[in-house]
This record gives sequence, structure tokens and C-alpha cells, in this order.
Amino acid sequence: MAPQQGGFSWSNIAVGATMNMFEVTTLGQPLEVLKTQMAANRSQTMPQAFRNVWSRGGFFGFYQGLIPWAWIEASTKGAVLLFASAEIDQYSRKAFGLGPSAAGMLGGVGGGIAQAYATMGFCTCMKTVEITRHKQIEAGGSAESTFKVFADIYRREGIAGINKGVNAVALRQATNWGSRMGFARLAETTLRNFKGIKEGERLSAGDKILASSVGGALATWNQPLEVIRVEMQSAIKSQDPNRPAKKTILNTFQYIYKNNGLKGLYRGISPRIALGAWQTICMVSFADYVRAA
Repeated sequence: MAPQQGGFSWSNIAVGATMNMFEVTTLGQPLEVLKTQMAANRSQTMPQAFRNVWSRGGFFGFYQGLIPWAWIEASTKGAVLLFASAEIDQYSRKAFGLGPSAAGMLGGVGGGIAQAYATMGFCTCMKTVEITRHKQIEAGGSAESTFKVFADIYRREGIAGINKGVNAVALRQATNWGSRMGFARLAETTLRNFKGIKEGERLSAGDKILASSVGGALATWNQPLEVIRVEMQSAIKSQDPNRPAKKTILNTFQYIYKNNGLKGLYRGISPRIALGAWQTICMVSFADYVRAA
């Protein structure tokens, strides 16, 4: 992604929102649901998680939380991400002379933090509640509307309740997009050197998709942060007396590690690798083409 010329790139807001809506409505939400199911139910294998999600409405079970939370999140976080990351990327190159990989990493970190605190906190929390509350319904609870659940949480816990786990989200997003954009740009640079393509010359669509896939897959090294985030936001009620009543990133990490070991901290990494690759293809490769158009 070449830096934008001539100051603030307001088109990045529209491009980011459009591409994120496309990403989540296609493969994004099914992979998100499967990943969250496994992270919240850490004893389940992928086939078990798949069957569990399918039992909640077949094909449509994989789109739980899409409307309205994932759409609200996608239409806002994509705009914030692409705008913030592009401006930081451009400034880093001009002011400090950074290369594409370093500038992309800084842009991703800044954009990830901005989107987490701007919109993602409450949307991610509500998506997780929407997916995990079906465990309570299966146990004999009532199927309340998602807006009633939102209102109950807000009435009971206020802004903090609907932003539960937002610090974990911010840490995850900073490392997510810093890694994705940094690794994707590094992969692009490697491909350029390997094929003898000069900086400024356009890579083929296949090369950009390959670079984005590599960036998205390598960025899943931070999966423990995702499992911690899901546990902090989960609506599943547990009778385990050792489960923290007031969850922080540290005590949630300790709880998961004690009960599920290192393997538990990486539950759901397979669908997340696919999700990370698809998100990076949409938000890095496809977005470059849309922006150019």
C-alpha cells in the first residue's frame, strides 16, 4: 500500500468501512463464530464446535451476532483502522524514513488501538455474548433478544459492562494489525526482491493475496490474547469457584492456564488463521485496489 499523497486521506474512511463490511458478511463472521465457540468451550474439538454451531440454526448459526453487532463494528472499525493506519504509515515514511514493513507495523498498531477504543469494545463484547449465551439457552434458560441482553448489561454494569475486556481487545488489535500489516508488507518486499520488481511497480493480484495471507497467518501468534478476551466477555456462567469474579487480563490468563494449560490458550487458532488471512486480504490487498480505483 503506497502512502497517500497530499495530507489526510478521507477516502480511507469509506474504503475501510466498505471492505470490512464485505469481509465480515462473507467468510469473516462464520470463522469468528467458530473461533469464539472453541475459545469459550476449550474442551471442544473443531468438529464438535462445528456441530454445536450448526445445531443452533444450520447455516445461519454461523452468522450469529452479524446483525447488528458485527455490522456496526465492521462499518466503524474498518473506517477507523484504514484511516489511522494510513496516516501513521505515511507520516512514518516521510518523517522518519521508515521502510514499508516498519511503517506498516506502526500503522497497524496505531490503527488497531484506535479501533478498539473507538468502537470495538462494546461490539466485540456483544458479539461474544450473542454467541456464548446459547450455552445458557441449551441449559434451559430463556432466549432473550440481543437488544434486551444489551440493555440488561448496561442497566446492571453501565458503560464498563458493555466494554468488558476492552483492554484485552486493544492489546489484541494492536498486535493483530501491527503484525498483519508488518508481515504483509515484509512478504511483499520479499516477493519484490525475489522477482526483481522495483519499489513503486505494482505487484500482481496473486502476489498481494499471497503476501496478505502470510501476514494474516503469522499474526495469530497472539491467540492467547484472543482466548483471554473471549473468556472475559463470555456469557457462559460457570460453577467453578476458581473462576475470577472480577476479571483482568492477568487473572484470566492464570485461570485459563491452570485449567486448560498452554493448549487452552491456543484454542480456536485454526479458524483464526483462516480468519486472519481473509481479513488481511480484504483490508490490505483488496483495499489497495479499491483505494486506487
